[in-house]
Amino acid sequence: MTPRNPLKISPSPVWAHCIGKQKSGIHLLLILIIITFAACSKDDVTIENEETNTGAVTIDSTTTSSGTAEGNTGTAADEEDLLANSVFSSAVTIEFGTTVSISNPLASAGVTVTATNGDVIVNSTVSEVEYVLSGTTTSGSFKIYSDKKFKLTLNGVNITNPSGPAINVQSSKRAFIVLNNNTTNTLIDGATYTASGSEDMKATLFSEGQLIFSGSGSLNVKGNYKHAICSDDYIRIISGTITVPASASDGIHANDAFIADGGIIDITTAGDGIQCEEGFIVINNGTFKINVADKAITASYDTDTSIDPYLTINGGTFDITSTAGEGIESKSIMTINGGTIVAKTADDAINAGTFIYINGGNIYAYSTSNDAIDSNGPLTVTGGTVIAVGAGSPEAGFDCDRSTFKITGGILIGIGGSSSTPTANASTQPSALLGSGTANQLVHIQAADGSEAVTFLVPRNYSTMLFSSPKLKLNQTYNIFTGGSVSGTTEFNGLYTSGAYTAGTKASSFTTSAMVTRVGGSTGP
Repeated sequence: MTPRNPLKISPSPVWAHCIGKQKSGIHLLLILIIITFAACSKDDVTIENEETNTGAVTIDSTTTSSGTAEGNTGTAADEEDLLANSVFSSAVTIEFGTTVSISNPLASAGVTVTATNGDVIVNSTVSEVEYVLSGTTTSGSFKIYSDKKFKLTLNGVNITNPSGPAINVQSSKRAFIVLNNNTTNTLIDGATYTASGSEDMKATLFSEGQLIFSGSGSLNVKGNYKHAICSDDYIRIISGTITVPASASDGIHANDAFIADGGIIDITTAGDGIQCEEGFIVINNGTFKINVADKAITASYDTDTSIDPYLTINGGTFDITSTAGEGIESKSIMTINGGTIVAKTADDAINAGTFIYINGGNIYAYSTSNDAIDSNGPLTVTGGTVIAVGAGSPEAGFDCDRSTFKITGGILIGIGGSSSTPTANASTQPSALLGSGTANQLVHIQAADGSEAVTFLVPRNYSTMLFSSPKLKLNQTYNIFTGGSVSGTTEFNGLYTSGAYTAGTKASSFTTSAMVTRVGGSTGP
């Protein structure tokens, strides 16, 4: 096609030479304008959307970093809670059946045991006593009054009480609940309770004092009336397998504290999984599977604001599902020092009232309708691997209400409708805020030298991604690929930790020109 010449002037060779020089000048000017605009732009980003045939890239699983740990590190250790530090020299045995068989060598020395229609009541003023329960009753119970700590061994006992708790400890002293080796024990209460004076009783296994579980047997507790297991003091689980197949309210409910050092805990309830009503929670180890309608694990307070309902996780494995509530909640400070946590919830997967510290562990927090990780104060990440999947706008992967968001180590991937912005002058590890992505699509970030920064299979559509990693270096260019394939891999909820990535489409690139590089997305919360 002949170029249009509106003035219909045929230039002479001299004019043609001048016009050519003029065009070159215009081109140069345009290039200078583009360079100047790019230099003044807030984000160093280039949109590519081109196919690439680069070879497979090895997924790096060796680059890690940790800053100085912050928050709580206590284990709530107490020598008095160790069964080995107590002596129980006498044993009273009670076997349930058509009739109740009782062997009581302390009958004339301060221990009385009565059985009426399957209901056993113990009154004791004697130290160092072990009570051993076995047998089966479909209409019975065990109640104890003791002003001394005692050992209660469950040796294959099955108690159903249609009108109250199966086990009722009306004592403020320590009760060492031992699940005997190779035994399965079952406790079931009634949907309604018959009052016993002014006595408090609100669970299938209820205690006024401390409950300390150990042993290698199993305990199944169904709560038809309210809670399955409850202490008006604190509960500690050292070992054993505890299953709550159903409960009208909480699976495990403590007033002052809940502490776990081990064990296997499997809870399904219509209320909370584990609740500390007016105190703290410390989990050092254990395996937790919690499927609830409300909150899975929560440390809170009702009226006494002098209580510090902090929550510390030092280790353990957590598989959490909540259909309407939150996953792990502290009304005060939450500190996660280790463990593997997978929390899939309707409300916030992880929430704290004043501060969240994450120093280690592997965390996958997924919320269907709210923030994935939500601190109502500052948020600090010094280590670990954290994947936070929030809902659409305005919900976020990471939300700290515009408080300080400090990153000094770890691998962070947060997707959602928005994200809190890391605080540049408080952080020592670079991060990038990126734009949208599509569910079930691979996102791969690769340094200009070809080394892998992250390979992640996106679980849902999102408009904002926050990414931070020790693999991100300042003043380097990174390419973002979508699609492609991964082979020979291991992964943690979509984050690939080994294998090889074969590239799909090069979508964009960015340069980490600052501690926080903004490429796209929304930074609302």
